Amino acid sequence: MSKYAILLAGPVTPTPRLTKQLEGRSIIAADSGMAHAKALGLTPELWLGDFDSASAELQKAYAQVPLQTYPTDKNATDGELAIDEALKRGAKDILLVGGLGGQFDHVMAHAMLLLALARRNVQCLTTSGTEEVHPLLQLLFFTYLAAGTRISLMPVTDIEGLTITGVRWPLKEQKVPRGSTLTLSNEATGGRAALGLSSGEALVAIYLP
Repeated sequence: MSKYAILLAGPVTPTPRLTKQLEGRSIIAADSGMAHAKALGLTPELWLGDFDSASAELQKAYAQVPLQTYPTDKNATDGELAIDEALKRGAKDILLVGGLGGQFDHVMAHAMLLLALARRNVQCLTTSGTEEVHPLLQLLFFTYLAAGTRISLMPVTDIEGLTITGVRWPLKEQKVPRGSTLTLSNEATGGRAALGLSSGEALVAIYLP
């Protein structure tokens, strides 16, 4: 199986879009991310972590799922360990479910993991069902975004040749320095929105209506 979804802690809203994104994926739960399994109608093939945040009730409810237990004193988050396990199992496409909201350090760390995966040519994104974060290293197409959908691009490095179309404030071959807020809070005009750059790295956040 080359397509995986990893359940992380953090708010998740079941939506038709998320349900479709989960189709045909093997599932790995990271610690308290297992709490999303019931609402999403999923049965993970593996549950891993140090289990410092998974309640006793949750562990009892999913006692049948194979466990991979790690010590609390470890050098990676449960989310990163789950990503590594998916890669070992042949993942080429990873959907992180959750991971937004909550602790800022974990949110940022997992966002940086998206870029690391993209550099390895692994397709990936993080979603809460109502918010998505995508890595952008090359041309990234969204086949359809409803009018008014908010899009923010956050330059992680200096960016050259940024072009954004299908939005209220399009850009063409724009240079954007790292840390600039120029590309925050754009809006889709309805239809296909496309983003691309000639060099640099960015994260793209989409806030779904």
